[in-house]
Amino acid sequence: MSGLEAKLGYTFSQPALLVRALTHRSSLSDKTGKMPDADDNEQLEFLGDSILGFVVAEALFRRFPNAREGQLSQWKSHLVSAAYLHQRALSIGLGEYLLLGKGEERNGGRERPTLLANAFEAVIAAMHLDGGGAAARAFIETTVLAGLDSLDDEHIELLNHKSVLQERTQAMGLPVPRYMTVTSSGPQHAKLFTVEARVGDGLSARAVGSSKKVASQRAAEEMLRVLDA
Repeated sequence: MSGLEAKLGYTFSQPALLVRALTHRSSLSDKTGKMPDADDNEQLEFLGDSILGFVVAEALFRRFPNAREGQLSQWKSHLVSAAYLHQRALSIGLGEYLLLGKGEERNGGRERPTLLANAFEAVIAAMHLDGGGAAARAFIETTVLAGLDSLDDEHIELLNHKSVLQERTQAMGLPVPRYMTVTSSGPQHAKLFTVEARVGDGLSARAVGSSKKVASQRAAEEMLRVLDA
């Protein structure tokens, strides 16, 4: 594990914690023929998720003292999202160190976004248990919070409206949001796209953007306003 520890910037005094953080339950079920009770990384993932959320929330609170609560929530949502953590896991090559079952290995588990994001959170928890909060915080600052420097406020907000909308609809017991490109117009080098966001059969909102991605994020923002109303 020394190669991974070098990438993490941390050496474990209890290497078994790191091994557990990298152990997917499929690896243990292959060995025992039944699903494991607690030797995989799922409990560590649970703890790591909470540690990550707290450290990110505190960092945003201190860094942006004048930001509105909605802005802070959007920024946090992006920084702790599975998609972002997947990218952070790829940046340190975490997938090559995972302990997977044969089936998960064949199905591309080493690159699967959710699996890598979960393992990333499990590693955070392992660091916390091994070296205390300072160790986990240092790792989060260098891998997760570093991404904040490359994003301006507008970009961060665009990245988050869809995830915020999905969380909101889940909390309200509503269907998962759907997005559909309605029209596109303008010359090839300056096209504008209109995307409609729909929640169930009765709620919809449209927005225009320079790409489908931007338009869908703006449509999600409009839908949030609809739900607020």
